[in-house]
Amino acid sequence: MTTTDGALGARLDALGELVGLSRTRVSADALAETGELLDRIAQRRRLSPEHTVVALAGATGSGKSTLFNTLAGLELSETGVRRPTTSAPVACAWDPEGAAGLLDRLGVAPKDRYARRSALDDAGGEIGSRSDGLVLIDLPDHDSAAAGHREQVDRLLKLVDVVVWVLDPEKYADAALHERYLRPLAGYADVTLIVLNQVDRLPGDAADQVLDDLRRLLDEDGLAVGEHGEAGATVLAVSALTGDGVADLRAAIAQVVAERDAASRRLAADVDRTAARLRSVYVARDAAVGGGCGLTDLAREEFAGRLAASVGAVAAGQAAEREWAWAAAEACGTLWQRLASRRQRAVAPVRAGALTGTGPVASRPVVDEAVRVVAAEAAAGLPAPWAQAVRDAARRGGEKLPDALDAAAGRAEPGPHAGPRWWSAVGTAQWLLALLASAGLVCAGAVLSGALALSWWLPLALLVTGALGGPLLARAGRIAARGPARRHGQAAERRLRDAAADCGRARVLEPVAAELLRYREVREQYGVVAGSRLRVTELSATGQ
Repeated sequence: MTTTDGALGARLDALGELVGLSRTRVSADALAETGELLDRIAQRRRLSPEHTVVALAGATGSGKSTLFNTLAGLELSETGVRRPTTSAPVACAWDPEGAAGLLDRLGVAPKDRYARRSALDDAGGEIGSRSDGLVLIDLPDHDSAAAGHREQVDRLLKLVDVVVWVLDPEKYADAALHERYLRPLAGYADVTLIVLNQVDRLPGDAADQVLDDLRRLLDEDGLAVGEHGEAGATVLAVSALTGDGVADLRAAIAQVVAERDAASRRLAADVDRTAARLRSVYVARDAAVGGGCGLTDLAREEFAGRLAASVGAVAAGQAAEREWAWAAAEACGTLWQRLASRRQRAVAPVRAGALTGTGPVASRPVVDEAVRVVAAEAAAGLPAPWAQAVRDAARRGGEKLPDALDAAAGRAEPGPHAGPRWWSAVGTAQWLLALLASAGLVCAGAVLSGALALSWWLPLALLVTGALGGPLLARAGRIAARGPARRHGQAAERRLRDAAADCGRARVLEPVAAELLRYREVREQYGVVAGSRLRVTELSATGQ
């Protein structure tokens, strides 16, 4: 196996993998031609690699069939000047053993097949056995008025290994030839020969002038011309009638056959053309390599923030903070404050959902907007099919996301809290201060009524200590509760945020990341198909 065959095999494997990964993301119409190409290449690679199929193509009157007969050394193809005389492809095979499968694939009828072992060798002299394995085809005229001739030419041009375009001085600049064939097939320059036939009809140095103009037209078509050993199409001037330049054409064909890699180069050109056609499917025109930004950390954080807002995480945290502070005030307050607090809680509950008995409810418009934004950011810069796949994955996950957020938010709701131990100590102290104030009040009444013989300042001291100590202790308890209340609210908000983020990650971000990962895989495969290792450093933003 040659290096060319090995590289081609790797590209074909990548192309098959590319099609397999894309079937559910890319339209069948966009992949239909690629599937046909893979079948066509598989057929050619199963057939004889020792044979090279060289087709002569040209317009009516270009002398194509005459040149075919000259190369074959026999009158095999009917010739004519004004009308198409080749109605079906005619083949001549050198060393024909093993060529039958190729001719069957080309659709050459048995009656139009000929075997020839030494015509090129005898005519070329120095070429020797380098012509073994040549299968020379005379195609119908591409501009034939006869129905079906052009269809045959178009079909066979997809199947042959090398094309020799036979032009004449009158039609070499024909727009139909350049626009329909030479320009679209510019990528096949390495397996293309351009022959200006009938140069015997041109006087003086007119042949050189026509050749220069022909090269200019080929350059405008984008078809590279190989000169001085460079890769590209070979351009020759010949006269099938006088034999001028025919030896050079024989040598060029024999060299192509002797190299035994024309079929691989032709198939590689087929893959190049397919890669160029599929580029818009796998590479966005104006995007950096790797698509758009993908699921960046910032996009993930903003998505989680929007989901947290949809379930009211901030409000729930503030409510939890107020409730903790209220509970602390109640536990540390005086007896009268406790009674007032309980009455107020009965009228205006502060816990989220206390009126309805339910937890936070996700805002569907906010959730939908969050899903839309994260999908748009992840799909930014991706080719249309893959951007749509990302949006569809996000949309499917977002359909039931509000219900999932409701359930997650309910599970994240803080349960009843017992409060720290110092609440009990302060509460006990409040009872003692209340008893002290009550005792002072009773003693003061007894002293005033003469029922108790005590100094007046003692009951007053008890009363003042109990009456002022309770509010002062309650205020100290509220001040001490501010920090823990804030931390309690932050913990409640964090639990709700984490629950919303986990829910969004499972429902939306992970499916989107899976789509981006699939796109990364196909992008890498496309890089192999295109014959280059595309940079993937920017693909790290695809959520892996």
